Amino acid sequence: MKAAILKAFGSPLAVETLPDPVLGTGEVIVDVVAAPVLSYTNEVFSGERQYLLKLPVAPGCGAVGRVRSVGPDATRLVADDWVVCDPTVRSRDNALTPDITLQGWSARGEGGLRLQQYFHHGSFAQQMLVPTENAIPVGALDPAKAGRWCALGVLLVPYGGLLAANLQAGETLLVSGATGNYGSACVAVSLAMGAGCVIAPGRNERVLADLVRRFGDRVRPVHLTGHEDDDRERMQRAAPGPIDCVLDILPPSAGTTPVRAAVMAVRPYGRVVLMGGVGMLGGPGLELPYPWIMRNCITIHGQWMYPREATIRLVGLIRSGLLDLGNFDITAFDLDDANEAVAHAAANGGPFKLTVIQP
Repeated sequence: MKAAILKAFGSPLAVETLPDPVLGTGEVIVDVVAAPVLSYTNEVFSGERQYLLKLPVAPGCGAVGRVRSVGPDATRLVADDWVVCDPTVRSRDNALTPDITLQGWSARGEGGLRLQQYFHHGSFAQQMLVPTENAIPVGALDPAKAGRWCALGVLLVPYGGLLAANLQAGETLLVSGATGNYGSACVAVSLAMGAGCVIAPGRNERVLADLVRRFGDRVRPVHLTGHEDDDRERMQRAAPGPIDCVLDILPPSAGTTPVRAAVMAVRPYGRVVLMGGVGMLGGPGLELPYPWIMRNCITIHGQWMYPREATIRLVGLIRSGLLDLGNFDITAFDLDDANEAVAHAAANGGPFKLTVIQP
C-alpha cells in the first residue's frame, strides 16, 4: 500500500510503499477514504510538541473509511461497512487503568509506547489496521462527503470533556479557548447537547462574532483583556445566571492566567474540566486557591480524549440533526500531496475549517 512516511522529526513526509497490514484476531483492516490533517500537525512532525512517536511511521490521527476485512471474533462488522477509525487505542488487559496510545500520533507512557509498536501506522496510508472496537460504524455515506465526517476527530475531543462534566440541558457552560479549533467545536457540541447558554471568551473578535452568527444568542461572547480579575467579572456578567460548568481547552501556547480567570468564574458547587494543553511546553503550573476550591465545593476533573462510547453517541447527535457537519469547510488533498496538506492545515486552522487527505 502507498503511505506518507515521517522518517525523522523536522523532515518532510516521504510517499512510499509499505507492506499491506496483516489481519489478526480482534482486528479490522480499513480502506482509508479520508483522513483529517489537524491544524497543529506541523508542530507534531517538527518535534515541537514533543509527542511520544516512534519513527519511522505513517502518521495520521483517525480516519473515515470502509471495512476491507474483519477478524474471526467480529460479530457485527462486515466488509464494505462505513466506519470511523477512532485513534484512541486502549490496552485490553487492565480495564480500570488502561494504557493509551493515539494511533499514528502519540503515546502516553511506557505502556502506550508498547501499544504504539503494534498499532503503529496511522491514517496517512491507503489502509489501516485497527482494533475491532476502534472501527465504529456510521451507516451509509456518500463517498463524496466522507471527508466531512473527519470533523468527528475535532468534535469528539470536547465532547469527551462535556461528558466528563456531565453537562445537562439548560445549563450555562463557559468554554475557555472558544475561539480555537477545538473550542469552537465545543460550542457547537454543547449547544447540540442542550446547553442553555455558552459563554465564549476570546481575543479574536471576528471569530466571536462568527460563533454568534452561526449559533444565535445562546452564545455570549466575551472579549478578553488579559487582566484576570476584570476578565472573570466580564465572563460572569455575560452569563444569564450562575455559570454551572467551565471547560478549558486552550492550546499549549496559552498561559495560565486566562485559564484561572475562567475556572474561578464557576458557581459554588460547579464543575470544571481541564483538557487543554496549557503547561505541556513548560512554564508555571496552574495555581488555584485551596480555600476557594474547598469552601465552594468545586469539582475539578482532568480529561484526556473521550470514553469509548463517545463516538457512537456523537454519531447519534449528527444523524438526528442536532449537530450539523455542514458547519465545516473541507479542503481535500491527494496522498501524494501530503506535505502540501500539512502546510495548508497550519495556515488554515481556524474554527470549522478542516483539511483532509484522501488516499
